Amino acid sequence: MPRAATGYRPLLRAPGAAAFFLTAAVGRVGIAMTGVGLVWLLHARTSSYGTAGLATAGFALAEALIGPHLARLVDRFGQTRVLPFSLLAHGVAIAGVLASTTTAAIIAATCAGAVVPQLGALSAARWAHLLRGERAGELPTAFSLESLANATAFLIGPVLVTSLGAVGDAALASTIAVALTLGGGGALAAQGRTAPPPAREQAERARIGRTLLQPTFLLLALLNLAIGLYFGTMGVSVSSFAIGHGVPGAAAPIIAASSLSGLLSGWLYGLRRHPAPPRRQLVIATACLTGAALLLPLAPSAIWLGAAVVVTEAAVPPRLVLLNVLTEKAVHPGVLTQAFTWNNSASAAGSALAASLAGRAADAWGASAALAQAPAAGLILLILSLVLSLAAR
Repeated sequence: MPRAATGYRPLLRAPGAAAFFLTAAVGRVGIAMTGVGLVWLLHARTSSYGTAGLATAGFALAEALIGPHLARLVDRFGQTRVLPFSLLAHGVAIAGVLASTTTAAIIAATCAGAVVPQLGALSAARWAHLLRGERAGELPTAFSLESLANATAFLIGPVLVTSLGAVGDAALASTIAVALTLGGGGALAAQGRTAPPPAREQAERARIGRTLLQPTFLLLALLNLAIGLYFGTMGVSVSSFAIGHGVPGAAAPIIAASSLSGLLSGWLYGLRRHPAPPRRQLVIATACLTGAALLLPLAPSAIWLGAAVVVTEAAVPPRLVLLNVLTEKAVHPGVLTQAFTWNNSASAAGSALAASLAGRAADAWGASAALAQAPAAGLILLILSLVLSLAAR
């Protein structure tokens, strides 16, 4: 493989690639701000965490349940036709949240989640369309770039919201969030040249839709649910550990260090081609994650936990990239946006379930018991990865 065909620069030099990637990345910062922004905004308006929590839960649940069906419309009619309506409805719903303080705000937040544009899935589908044929080998690098954009958005977005909310500008934070989402999404919708073509014929849609029910894709959805179990566990357990050991201030540096570890790992993974088949790479990355996660419940101090989290998190981005690569191979291009969105919904469902279980475990038996869910999630991931790998034979 020639050197010029590796790394991120050749990808972004492809006609239209930098434009759709960067605009989608900007919009994703806004989406990453929205959920946290709802908490700050509604608590500031109502002085009730209950109201804020219900609105945030409604937003997340609606996104997870309705998002795949919105993606099906995108696959059917095309990004450039569906995305403007989604953006308009999302903007109106957020305006409703900004103008309300009670039950109406919860309803408006739920509606905003139902129509939030799945910019990550739309961008990934464009990469898959752009790199078909001779450039298909560059897809892992493209999906690594997507992983970096997503991780950066969820690193910058919540920090910006929290900073503005802490100084009393929660409404400004939500306004910036919706402006970034609408601006990035609108710019993406205007770029029709790089959008994948829609599957228009009813017979064609019925035929290609069945690929979402094949065992391979169902296994991939379960793998995404299982990685969500890991995410949900870590989100609760790290904070619980820091508070339980009398160093609540250590939670933020640990989370920041883990995010930076994931960013570095994802960047390095995408820099080169890997000769092993994706399914074998998935098994290796999952084994590394599971082995490193075994250190987490043994942590005697915040420093130990931080080091273990950094090592464990380094195995996550390659897994996410490989799951996208395998999804692209498993389903028809006409349902690819739906497939990516279903994967996101499965991950969100796993995260919600694990967060609830980790919270209960931390209350009942302490943070170490909650952290024990991480290697358990890793073991589930490893078993499913082995099943997927063996099924290919």
